[in-house]
Amino acid sequence: MPIDTDKIIFFDTTLRDGEQSPGATMNMQEKFRLAQQLVKLNVDVIEAGFPIASAGDFDCVKNIADNTNGVQIAGLARANKNDIDTAWDALKNGENPRIHTFLATSDIHLKYKLKMTRDEVLELAVASVKHAAKYTSNVEFSAEDATRSDLDFVCKVFSAVIAAGATTLNFPDTTGYAMPDEFGAQIAYLFANIPNIDKAVLSVHCHNDLGLAMANSLAAIKAGVRQVESTINGIGERAGNTAMEEVVMGIKTRPDIHKVTTDIVTEQIHPTSRMVSTITGMMVQPNKAIVGANAFAHESGIHQDGILKERTTYEIMNPKDIGLTSGSLVLGKHSGRHALKDRIASLGYDDLSADQLQQVFARFKDLADVKKDIFDEDIEAIIMDIIFAIPETYKLISLGAMSGNKTMPVTGVKLSVNGEEREGALIGVGPIDAAFKTIAQITNTTSKLLYFAVSSITGGTDAQGEVMVRLQQGDKIIVGQGADPDIITAAAKAYINGLNRAVYLETKHK
Repeated sequence: MPIDTDKIIFFDTTLRDGEQSPGATMNMQEKFRLAQQLVKLNVDVIEAGFPIASAGDFDCVKNIADNTNGVQIAGLARANKNDIDTAWDALKNGENPRIHTFLATSDIHLKYKLKMTRDEVLELAVASVKHAAKYTSNVEFSAEDATRSDLDFVCKVFSAVIAAGATTLNFPDTTGYAMPDEFGAQIAYLFANIPNIDKAVLSVHCHNDLGLAMANSLAAIKAGVRQVESTINGIGERAGNTAMEEVVMGIKTRPDIHKVTTDIVTEQIHPTSRMVSTITGMMVQPNKAIVGANAFAHESGIHQDGILKERTTYEIMNPKDIGLTSGSLVLGKHSGRHALKDRIASLGYDDLSADQLQQVFARFKDLADVKKDIFDEDIEAIIMDIIFAIPETYKLISLGAMSGNKTMPVTGVKLSVNGEEREGALIGVGPIDAAFKTIAQITNTTSKLLYFAVSSITGGTDAQGEVMVRLQQGDKIIVGQGADPDIITAAAKAYINGLNRAVYLETKHK
């Protein structure tokens, strides 16, 4: 495989490793839509899932591979024949599909997890890569827990799997253990001690347990690595993965240091981040680099004065470069259908169907009757809700709440349950607690609330509140979202959305 010494290949694993975040499970529709957004972002490789993990994961990977153009689709497989065969069955109709197989190389994993010798690991790694190479020339091998492995053994394994047909070698910091200088030195050692390294692309996959995933990834790039595995918003197991947007903008902002290029369409970073947050129910912390709500906000008077005089006094990046709009007023209640359609297209949602556009327009008009100023973020929240709509077993008809420091909080709710109207009212610790209790009573459900978060979609006292909840129902963790100018209503919508997702998932798996 020819190696472009200037370009960094971005391998996105949001759909696989990112989905392993607690509560971040995605359904087929959500995974497919996100894959299409990743194509707009112009990532090089999308790791669509772990096909052997479940029938649902197999179907998701196959659906993406069968129906996605312009990008390599990868599937994860353990180092065994059955995993690799299953991965290929899911991937085989894709464009240049990649089988990504892995095996641990650290002594701690060999002793306690694999219960294998180094010779046995080497033999299995080679056999697995050879088997994968029978299906495709696009084979990646990962040495799990590589940073805590004996480097000479890693070099021996990597050299052997290259000879067996691997074209990408991944050196992951599986536990987020490495320090940047140390990690860079390890990469340099690999280049110096693998004789056939010129026949493969060297990759890294860093975890963020010590907050160093992005720093380690950039150190690896400086040492010669040309593929970075990452996720949008840095989601993933434990403390997450390398955040793609951070590495991309690090490269773009400091070309004097990082003399490499990427094909990422940076203007799609913000829309992609927003979509991942909506799908997974994992809100981006306000002070998160690049995509946090405060990333381009300036509270200090000194900073504001500097920004007004010259943006670069306190901004090293232009918010427009990541697709962040100014949030300025663009539409109001008297705006017409064509103006809204043009604005939707400018936000990157030019692939909505006629029916979806009609739904957006109807919801937009309803919102404009309540909220005078409609911002891009408001429109985007409506679009997301419609794109990821699921059948509504439960539908909110009306809600009324009474609360105060001298008043017993009580909320009345009227729902449609499979088309039948039901209503109730209960007292709670607060109006939201009362709403949730009432909804649970009406729907006869016993979900446990694990997580509740509320944020403002835009500024202003009339801003829509956006609520995300995480519910546990039986052995399933479900995410729900809701938005409304009234925060209690937004919370109720989020709870109901979660219950509808639970019904949908149960129906799909029957």
